[in-house]
Amino acid sequence: MRTAGLDGCQAGWILISFDEGEEKYEILRDKDAVKDAFGFFDRILIDMPIGLEDEEYTRECDKLLRKRLGGEYSSSVFSPPIRPALYAPTYAEANMISYEYNEKKLSLQSWNITPKIQMVDDLLINNEGFAEKILESHPELLFQIMNGGMIFQKKNLKKGIKHRLELLRDREKEAEDFFRDIKEEFRRNEVDEDDIVDAMVLAHYAKVSLEKGLKTIPEQVETDSEGLPKAIHYV
Repeated sequence: MRTAGLDGCQAGWILISFDEGEEKYEILRDKDAVKDAFGFFDRILIDMPIGLEDEEYTRECDKLLRKRLGGEYSSSVFSPPIRPALYAPTYAEANMISYEYNEKKLSLQSWNITPKIQMVDDLLINNEGFAEKILESHPELLFQIMNGGMIFQKKNLKKGIKHRLELLRDREKEAEDFFRDIKEEFRRNEVDEDDIVDAMVLAHYAKVSLEKGLKTIPEQVETDSEGLPKAIHYV
């Protein structure tokens, strides 16, 4: 089976695979490239909300994930738009729709990634088989697991990036070279350092999951009104 990790970046998306003998990285700059990747790989862990609520402001999986990550890292989890607001043409209209349902406005952080949520949502709904193999995950949860239950430095700090890269380097021989090569090949305003380590930890656990299996937050997975799972996947 072919596996990969996928994370959003300013250039579009960064895809990394650690499949033995097929290790690669790639920048996917448009929807067609993402669709091709979704078709090619058998399992992709992606850091992007998939299953959405119709009315509730916060998904149950996000509530549980914040609790799991703990105080300092819970801020890395934010509530995506509810489905009725997902395709609103403006931030103001998305806020109006959200407020009508739950009396809460959509965060600017959520709005900024809404185009990417829309892209993934459309591809999963309209392409048979994609929803079974493109699975939502969360890099900070995976790094926490990789480090034995705790992350000591935030990734917006140099020492936080270094710490995560060291964890990856111990498990994937290509990690350090990929990190260096991607930084040299792409500008910082295209791919940031945290995008690289996030895509790599997603790729590592996508590969590992073939042997060890996947768990979900919550354990009992519910689907949204389009049949997409509202769950965070991890190993």
